[in-house]
Amino acid sequence: MAYKILMVEDDSSIAAGLSYALEKEGYLVTLCRKISQAFEEIKTVHFDLALLDMQLPDGLGKEIGQKLLAEQTQVIYLTVVDDEDEIVRTLEDGAADYITKPFRMRELMVRIKRTLNIKTEEQQVMRIGEAVIDANAGKVFVKDQQISLTALEYRLLLIFAENQSILLTREQLLERIWDISGDFVEDNTLTVYVKRLRKKLGDAVQISTVRGIGYRVDQ
Repeated sequence: MAYKILMVEDDSSIAAGLSYALEKEGYLVTLCRKISQAFEEIKTVHFDLALLDMQLPDGLGKEIGQKLLAEQTQVIYLTVVDDEDEIVRTLEDGAADYITKPFRMRELMVRIKRTLNIKTEEQQVMRIGEAVIDANAGKVFVKDQQISLTALEYRLLLIFAENQSILLTREQLLERIWDISGDFVEDNTLTVYVKRLRKKLGDAVQISTVRGIGYRVDQ
């Protein structure tokens, strides 16, 4: 699943740089420059995370922040206001994080991943095609029947589930599998794992091969 991020930021240079960095990480970014625009977006889209400037042309970021928190969207505020009382109050009100400008891009990326990982842990059940992944138990079901997967097959399916509709290169998949297993995984071995997954899952999950590049699972 590609995480959807709402960014409300009126500084063009910050918005451009941050949008580029987020999209490079695989996030789906919606940029708004005013609170009114953000309110229009959330009428039709549920966002996983919002990055909100505290001071905007038509009001305060908290105006949209409280609405998003009520809809179970994680909120991180980006602001020049470096006041301890305000930071404490904002976090007590439910914000996931409060980051003062200027900020370091790499640090912000880590904080975003941390926040989204917290949310993922709360959502123990993931769906991919007609398959259901119980992440808490480490089990996979198709039509209420448990599918037996090896550790690496399970990890591969989890990667596809977290990145639905996104083209994943063979290199990206190999890196992630290798990181988890601690063992070197050859390119040919990846082909075997994908073949095994297809056989075990049948028509429940459609894993498409993009020749010469990698694989994609559409929602």
